[in-house]
Amino acid sequence: MSDAATVTQPVSGRLDAEGRLIEADPPLAQLHEHAGGRPGGVLAVPQIATLARLARRLGITVARPAIAADGERDLDLWVRAEPAGNEVSLEISGWTARSSQPSSEVPAQEREADFLRAGADWTWETDETLALTQLSASAAAALGRAPGELIGRRMVHLFRFREAADGAIPILIALAEHSRFDGQLAELIAAPGIQYLLSGVPLIDGMGRFAGFRGSAVLARDAAQDELEELTERPERGAFGERLDQALRTPLNHIVAAAELLRAQNEGPLRREYTAYATDIASAGRHLLAMVDDLVDLQAIERDDFTPEIERVDLADIARRAAGLLSVRAAERQIRIDKPTDADALPALGEFRRVLQIMMNLLVNAIRYSPEGSMIWIRPERVGEMASITIADLGKGIALEDQDRIFDKFERVDPSEAGGTGLGLYIARRLARAMGGDILLDSAPGQGARFTLTLPAA
Repeated sequence: MSDAATVTQPVSGRLDAEGRLIEADPPLAQLHEHAGGRPGGVLAVPQIATLARLARRLGITVARPAIAADGERDLDLWVRAEPAGNEVSLEISGWTARSSQPSSEVPAQEREADFLRAGADWTWETDETLALTQLSASAAAALGRAPGELIGRRMVHLFRFREAADGAIPILIALAEHSRFDGQLAELIAAPGIQYLLSGVPLIDGMGRFAGFRGSAVLARDAAQDELEELTERPERGAFGERLDQALRTPLNHIVAAAELLRAQNEGPLRREYTAYATDIASAGRHLLAMVDDLVDLQAIERDDFTPEIERVDLADIARRAAGLLSVRAAERQIRIDKPTDADALPALGEFRRVLQIMMNLLVNAIRYSPEGSMIWIRPERVGEMASITIADLGKGIALEDQDRIFDKFERVDPSEAGGTGLGLYIARRLARAMGGDILLDSAPGQGARFTLTLPAA
């Protein structure tokens, strides 16, 4: 056993912008040298270097367990990487040596986490402040964003935690007591009405300190709704949509999750072309998942008995929500979304989730086809008996002869361009018309596009 395996105090280190180990306590310097590194060279312990790169890329502190090889033994470490300007500070504790041979004994904490993951729709990890440090790829479909866009966000900013029957909020009690919790009902702030049951086990670092939670999320369903859908065989989606969703979504989620794991290089560095392949696989998987969603929606809205629920909605509020959900995607291309102010309100009649679906589709298209550094405008307006909301961009525009065609199934102006499935606008217009409204287009080549959703005013 090397001296590094007997360390009982936290060990510090510092990496520069190129990942070079410019400062290190002796145990870390020794581990670096044992891995083939040289003094002042790039950190040669891949598990630690990967976490440092992740912290620098995300701009947040990342704290996770890691296993590093040291001679004939493995070291169980707890690595905390904190970005500071162009550098990353490291604090490493634990340093528990064990045989590198596989062991049949699994810590109780890991067994509990495995049970949680087994039945989860998606999984998550947080630090001690409930800020997300890791998400499974399947969280993207659930939360409407890529996992990387959510890292660093606190769960209290994503969910409204609901009280249990006894008035307690399980996750907050567990946070105070550093204990396990189950059955925390949490409603998505960005999509009211969508609720998950959260469960989690505490993470303990190498010094015995509470370091966050590792947990699962399962879509919460109402028992009466389950019974009703069973009796009616889910008429909104139908048997075909159900089978399509079940047959394709799970394997595609696994493909995306596996590709994301490869891309993140959690198990150590990969050759650059391999990470590029993983990125392409994940992107293609998400495209196919979007197509599954569109095909299921298509099958539902073309049924003779499809009828959206009509309720009072606020188009300005829904526009603000859609803009918020897509703000990170827009920021990646330096696009600013000029959305309605908090004081704006535009009452209309429609189904909330369907109106949000339409708004998201129109905004995604606007972001996709807008030039970098430009602006998108969202304007609510009451016109007679109709409420309308217009999304305008500064893209290349759409020729008059193409303006009807793009609302047809599987039609796109330029199929050679990267884009969606060719179903989004068709579904959006069908939904708008089913709710008594429409989607109108005003555009010309070189003058951008202005899509207007109209619904009966409330």
